[in-house]
Amino acid sequence: MYSSNLIGFILAVVSSAFIGSSFIIKKKGLQKAGASGPRASVGGYGYLLEPLWWVGMITMIVGEISNFVAYVYAPAVLVTPLGALSIIVSAVLAHFMLNEKLKRMGMLGCLICVVGSTLIVLHAPEELSIDSVQEIWELAIQPAFLLYTASVAAVALVLILYCAPRFGQTNIMVYVGICSVIGSLTVMSIKAIGIAIKLTLEGANQLVYYQTWIFAMVAVTCIVTQLNYLNMPKK
Repeated sequence: MYSSNLIGFILAVVSSAFIGSSFIIKKKGLQKAGASGPRASVGGYGYLLEPLWWVGMITMIVGEISNFVAYVYAPAVLVTPLGALSIIVSAVLAHFMLNEKLKRMGMLGCLICVVGSTLIVLHAPEELSIDSVQEIWELAIQPAFLLYTASVAAVALVLILYCAPRFGQTNIMVYVGICSVIGSLTVMSIKAIGIAIKLTLEGANQLVYYQTWIFAMVAVTCIVTQLNYLNMPKK
C-alpha cells in the first residue's frame, strides 16, 4: 500500500509540474493568436492554429496522463491536493516568462496551497479495496452523492448560461468557478476509470459494464468543458 501511494505521489508531483508549465505555454500561445485575430475571450478560436498553444496542450496532456495514472495507484484524497502544486509552478514561471509579479497576497496563497496539500497528504487514509466498477457505481448513486451531483450541475449551468456571457470577460472568477465546480466530478469519474483499467489489466474485464462507459462520458464532457473555459481569459 505504501509503495503504491509513493508511486501515486511521484506521478502526481510530475503531473503538477507539467500542468503548471502548460498554463504558461498556452498563455503565450493565446497572446500570439490574439495579436493576429479575435481573442479567445470574445469567442475567437484562432489559438487552435497557433503551434505554441498546441505545445502547451501536449504538455498538459502529458501531465493529465501522469495524473490519471496516479489515481490508479493512490487514493484520490492523496492525489487531488497535490494538483495545487501546479499553482506554484505557474506562479514562478509567470514571474519569469510573462512578467507577472507575484504580490504578497499571491505569495500567501501559494504558501497556503503548499501547507494545505502537505497536511492532507500526510493524513491521507488508505484506499478501500474495489473489486468491480459496479461497486463504485453503487457508491455514486447514493442519495447524498446524487444530491451533490445535482447541485454541481445546477451551479455549473448558472455560471455557464447566466454569469459567463455577462461577467466572464471582466471577472476571471466566473471561468475559474466553472472549472473548479466541474472539476470535482472530473476527479471522481477519472478515479473510477482508473480503477476500471487497473482491474481490466489484472484480468477482470470492466469494459463489459455500462457503468464504465458512463463514467468515461462524464469525464470527457467535464474535461472538454474545462478546457474551453480555461482558454477564455478575461479582458
